[in-house]
Amino acid sequence: MNNASEPSNVVDLSQRLDPRSERVGALLVTVRGLATKRLHALASNMFENIDDALFDLAEKAENNAAQTQFFDGMREVRKKRAIVERTFLGQVARDLADFSAGRTHAPETETVSRPLANIELSLVGENELEESLAITSMIGKNEQRLARALFAVNQRLSVICGGARMDDATNPVGPASLASAFRQAMRELMVEVRVKLIIYKLFDRYVLAGIDELYDDINNELAAAGVLPQLRHEIPTRRSDAPAPIGPVSNTVPGTPGGPAVPVTDAAAAEFMQSLHALFSARRGDTASPGMGGSASGTPMPTGPLPSAAELLGALTLLQSQIAVLPSNAAPLATQADVTRDVAQLKEQLLAQIGQLRGQQTAHVSGMDEDTIDLVGMLFEFILEDHNLPAEMQVMLARLQIPYLKVALLDRRLFAHKSHPARQLLDALADAAKGWSAEADRDGRLFDKVKSIVERLLHDFDDDVAIFTRLAGELQDFLDISRKRAELAEQRVAESTRGREKLEQARRRAAQEIVGRIGGASLPPLIYGVLTRAWANYIVLTLLRQGEESPEFRESVRFIDDFITSARPAHDANARRELRATLPGIERSLRRGLAAVAFQETDTEQLLGQLHAFYRQQLGEAAPETASGTIVSSVMPLPEAIQAIEEPVAEPEPDDEVEALSDDAFDERFLAQARELKVGQWLEFTAPDGTTDRAKLSWISPISGRYLFVNRRGLKVADHSLAGLAQAFAAGTGRVLDSTLLFDRAMDAIVERLRQPEAE
Repeated sequence: MNNASEPSNVVDLSQRLDPRSERVGALLVTVRGLATKRLHALASNMFENIDDALFDLAEKAENNAAQTQFFDGMREVRKKRAIVERTFLGQVARDLADFSAGRTHAPETETVSRPLANIELSLVGENELEESLAITSMIGKNEQRLARALFAVNQRLSVICGGARMDDATNPVGPASLASAFRQAMRELMVEVRVKLIIYKLFDRYVLAGIDELYDDINNELAAAGVLPQLRHEIPTRRSDAPAPIGPVSNTVPGTPGGPAVPVTDAAAAEFMQSLHALFSARRGDTASPGMGGSASGTPMPTGPLPSAAELLGALTLLQSQIAVLPSNAAPLATQADVTRDVAQLKEQLLAQIGQLRGQQTAHVSGMDEDTIDLVGMLFEFILEDHNLPAEMQVMLARLQIPYLKVALLDRRLFAHKSHPARQLLDALADAAKGWSAEADRDGRLFDKVKSIVERLLHDFDDDVAIFTRLAGELQDFLDISRKRAELAEQRVAESTRGREKLEQARRRAAQEIVGRIGGASLPPLIYGVLTRAWANYIVLTLLRQGEESPEFRESVRFIDDFITSARPAHDANARRELRATLPGIERSLRRGLAAVAFQETDTEQLLGQLHAFYRQQLGEAAPETASGTIVSSVMPLPEAIQAIEEPVAEPEPDDEVEALSDDAFDERFLAQARELKVGQWLEFTAPDGTTDRAKLSWISPISGRYLFVNRRGLKVADHSLAGLAQAFAAGTGRVLDSTLLFDRAMDAIVERLRQPEAE
């Protein structure tokens, strides 16, 4: 037992240390040493992995431009690694020095205030926004993950710096300060934003993911030195009657089920929610933040405590359980109007449920919570009106309104962050549903998968947002397998179509060469038959195998001229001498050509026998077998498998096709729309009977220019010419489905709708 006269080394929360004392100086030196050592090791590990990561991405790049970006990024990082690392650690050291001197400040932010009238959905420049969202996302994630240890570090540092308030944002070794320091260091790198975002991800993975050990070291050292040794890592809760924070509210502290909610600071989400709150308020005609019972007409607002976050989530969970027990087929397409009505009435149902839980009627919530409820309601109204989605999928996804409202109340970053797991899952479900049709999904695999995910969210989601990540992973695995199958089918369809077009093109070219060289000459049936059947097929084969520029093709068309010349009567000695000179070459070429097109030897000898007889007759060496000359006029003995080449038909020129279009199709917009289609885009076609079919543009023929469309299984649905597509667009029987992600389209539409004056 210690002597009562001995000084205690335990410092209570009510005590404060003089930051100028030697003891504090030693403690601060200890903190700086721990931070410098740990962060230097983590940063070095990160830079070792940046090079490998960029090299792997360059090898897998989708095109040369992307590959160049990654390789340029590798060179830049190698060249400036030392300066970036030094700048990062130097900024952390300066922050710690400022802290030691009592100059605490929040990390630098790059967002500036804007007049509400000028607020756009895109709050800053596109590149800056992507960078800011990456930073704020990693800060929020790590502040939530490290909430317990970080809270203890904040409290202990607050004590040793004289009692100045210390929170996550002002902690010099907190995720926010470290991310801000690294962002400043990244200004040394002249790289594309795509490469920057990858480096930020690696900073998150290798630096921020390892600072929990730094916090443990700091807490252990300070506790051992007597700074709040008995401190428990508890997070202060928000009063239930206080307005909800503008920033997102996480679910629970990891490892403490049912524990208190932790506010997560996120400037981008906060600014976005503020801008939406202003739009909602302006639409309602409010000047403050009235609840659901307030109005611009001066009607008094109901009094009483606002529902807490726990009450809102509890009421939603009860409503969710009521929907979850309903069979998924309880809302067929015939009741889509009912589903739309249910989406619009969720606010009233929620208030009624809260009233039942309280035992007294309630008619208002906080302004920010009301905005969140309205925003999610408008999101699902958009889904039910979205022509990108088949009606069956609209109804299916509409059942997710309550789970997504719970997510939005727990974490309002859902609306500002494209990387939010719940947002990514909804986008993935909508993207998969875009190409769905009953015909393309005969086995019901995709429909059943979407249905399974919806039902699991309704049954299993309480307040753990991680379920969205798990389900998104399962959906992606399912889609990857389906895509691989579809790609094989698409490849077969494209190759088959390409082969047919090449064959047709070769047959047309062969016919043009033969008919063009014959001209108006009248050839004996035997000569004509050899050219238009056996030799035409040989030319086709030569074009397909060797191509138009090959010596074989040139020789094949030269044979046509020689063969036609050989059919002319030889009236004098010179003509007969020339004919005899050319016959051996004609026979050699003919034997080679017939062998190439798989003529049987017996058929070849029979044909050559007839030709020998014909040429003897031409040379006057043999008389015709009969007065009618059966050899000259007989049908050529060719196998039926050797098809005759038809007369060449000129392909319609683009102008000829346009002449066949309706008057509406003459608008250049429709032709331009067809020309701008990209492989991978989805379209919807309406048949004359009113049925619709969804198809993806799989391939554009470089030969004919025709557009090949397949369903989600990779099977051919249709092929259209450029003019045919333009006509479909003009007639409204074809339309391009939007390739923008569902959530982005919905937020754009919602903001636009909020800016429009409400209809009377």
